[in-house]
Amino acid sequence: MEKKNIKTQSELAEKLGVTKNQLSVILSANSNPLKSNYQKLCDVLEVKPMDIIIPKEIVEKKKKDKITGSRLEYVDVTAVKASRHYNSVELFAGAGGLALGLEMAGFHAQGLIEIDKYAAQTLRENRPKWNVIEDDIVKVSENGVRNYLTKNCEIDFVSGGYPCQAFSYAGHKLGLDDVRGTMFFYFAKVIKDLNPKVFLAENVKGLTTHDNGKTLQTMITIYENMGYNVTWNILKANNYGVAQKRERVVIIGIRKDIDIQYRLPKEYAYKPVLKDALKNVPESIGEKYPDKKRKVLELVPPGGYWRDLPENIAKEYMGKSYYSGGGRTGMARRISWEEPSLTLTCSPAQKQTERCHPNETRPFTVREYARIQSFPDEWKFSGSMGQQYKQIGNAVPVEFAKAVGLSIIDLLNKAEG
Repeated sequence: MEKKNIKTQSELAEKLGVTKNQLSVILSANSNPLKSNYQKLCDVLEVKPMDIIIPKEIVEKKKKDKITGSRLEYVDVTAVKASRHYNSVELFAGAGGLALGLEMAGFHAQGLIEIDKYAAQTLRENRPKWNVIEDDIVKVSENGVRNYLTKNCEIDFVSGGYPCQAFSYAGHKLGLDDVRGTMFFYFAKVIKDLNPKVFLAENVKGLTTHDNGKTLQTMITIYENMGYNVTWNILKANNYGVAQKRERVVIIGIRKDIDIQYRLPKEYAYKPVLKDALKNVPESIGEKYPDKKRKVLELVPPGGYWRDLPENIAKEYMGKSYYSGGGRTGMARRISWEEPSLTLTCSPAQKQTERCHPNETRPFTVREYARIQSFPDEWKFSGSMGQQYKQIGNAVPVEFAKAVGLSIIDLLNKAEG
């Protein structure tokens, strides 16, 4: 760079006609060398693409480091305790999995925004003192979120899990106006209005690859332009007391005046399996299989799936899916007692994502669903059976939320001095 009289990345970005953030993406190990910006970089520096392509083994190591968080620090959250009351606000609160876990970690919810009437009723019935704001986040954001909270209450922390939506990328600076109309916009606007010390945005693992990674990168850029240092990681719920193979993207934003590095929650020593979660589970309502489906699943052993079926039955049961090249291990799947459950969905009996009980040929009951999501037995769910399954399936596992919450408490404690 110095040979070309380019001394800083800012100068290089200007030469390329991109932002510093976009330059970082071009220079990253995940960059595609065939993209036009990459070629433009080579032209500016007067080098060949092969001169600056990173060896494959280094690329793979960097990818692994980024996903696993191995380059970050960790904290034993079992030893963390809040030094004072930390006030929080949650968006898209659902049935309260995240909120309950954060409460167990030491946060005091000052407002929980949820538009679904059944989920909002679940929150109120379990925590009558919570300020449940049953309304559209669009309306709450436009009216000013502070109008729904106790006057002069300082908010330390904002959390929520918004839907994954694609953006337009017309501008280089990427401000809030560039993503107006998306749920992310309203989440970010609430953060801007409340100016918390820390925020947590959790999402599906697929966010990291959504729109070739541009969606996540846009979010990070906007958060940074709002005054936050941002880190993200993919965490496995099974590492934090949840008997489920559920993975979530956790995005942490720390206000730039707080010069403290976020430490991930250290994995727990014991990883629970299904038999741990369902020990002495209370009886409850639950969905049933139709006779035809039940007869098929009776042929599948614990831990098995469609490949354990006789070929003629598998072909009939799966239809065209049988010829789609294999995979699809969720079809005709029976969970084993000795493994964590697969990720629960909004319905307990979807053909592509089956989760059959280990011993009995039936879906998990509502209470079993809740146990797998680490809800306590006293946490009740409102609405029809289908609504209850939906609320539980959409929830953040409580113990997972508690572990992440404690890692944020650790950071806030340090910020207090």
